[in-house]
Formats: sequence, C-alpha cells, structure tokens
Amino acid sequence: METRDTQLLALRPSIPSAQVNDSMSADEQFQNGTLRPVVKLQNDLLLEAFRNYIAKHKNVFYNLTIERRMNYIENAIQKDIKFRNSLKGMVIGQFTVEEYRRYIQNSSALNKRMMNLVKERIQSNIQLLERELAV
Repeated sequence: METRDTQLLALRPSIPSAQVNDSMSADEQFQNGTLRPVVKLQNDLLLEAFRNYIAKHKNVFYNLTIERRMNYIENAIQKDIKFRNSLKGMVIGQFTVEEYRRYIQNSSALNKRMMNLVKERIQSNIQLLERELAV
C-alpha cells in the first residue's frame, strides 16, 4: 500500500525550470522543490478560492482596471489574514510529513515565499478571472 507522502509526491507536476542544487539556500531549495510544484498543483483551487473572495466582496474586482486588479489581488493576499490563512492551508495540506517538518523550522520566511508564489500565480491567470468565466 502506498503511503500518503508517496501519493502526494506522485500528484505533483514537474517544473523543469525550478531546479534545486546545493549552492541554494535551504529556503530557496524548499521553494523550488516543494512550494512551486504544490502551488502549480493547487492552481485551479487557488483560482476558485479567489473567485469566491471576489464574490464575497461584492464583485468590486470586476469594475477595476487591470493595474488595480493586480493590486487588489496583492492586497487580498497580503492584508486579509483570514483569506491568507485559507490559501496557506491549501498549500500546506499538500506537504509530506518531512516537508512539513522542514517548513515549521522557518515558517515565517517560507510563508512569504509561499504567498508570493500564490500571488504571482493568481495574477498570471488574471484572464481566467473575468466575470463571464467565473460561473
């Protein structure tokens, strides 16, 4: 029988550009080896969570210019603590036990990296957040 950790690792997409080597800091290795694949795996869920966030905040997002939408995404992730914690949970829940142990050693710095990746992922998929597609 496969373990949870084995199954989680098997689900993750490979990201050839996210290389890990010994010359990197431990945080950068964790970012490229764990955070990037997990955030990519969770892409659809993260986008759906942001669509829900938009709806709960009266769809104001849809009336903004592209530049202001980018700022809206950043502010939602950085300043809305409940939403931020929800996003963190979606990512952390995909960690193996060993990855979680590494994460808790330096969670503050890794949270910054994680939320930066989530923000970039949502911003890069901004076209998928148009009102017509958010059904």
